[in-house]
Amino acid sequence: MTQDFYCEEVLSGKTEVEIVIETDNVLAYHHTRPFYEHHIVVIPKIHIQSFISEEETNDDELMLEIMQVIKKIAADMVERTGASKIVTNLGSFQDSKHLHWHVISGERVT
Repeated sequence: MTQDFYCEEVLSGKTEVEIVIETDNVLAYHHTRPFYEHHIVVIPKIHIQSFISEEETNDDELMLEIMQVIKKIAADMVERTGASKIVTNLGSFQDSKHLHWHVISGERVT
């Protein structure tokens, strides 16, 4: 796996994704290798290494926009499936060093 799958593959267009929501700053799409029956990934369109990074680009306005997208996706998922879970990983749990969230529901598929 690359260090930043999201910049190197998804945002560059090398890996095609099925988009759920796209704004000027945020992209939400169906996971390319889902771990759950319903599995959507939400990323900023600029590189931010982690939720806890101190980068200037990790600003409140961008975080608010990301949270608004996550809220909409999670609400839609709850309406369709009855439940959802929102997950982000930090430190050694974070395989790809690009800030991202997983909005998931249903049975584990792997």
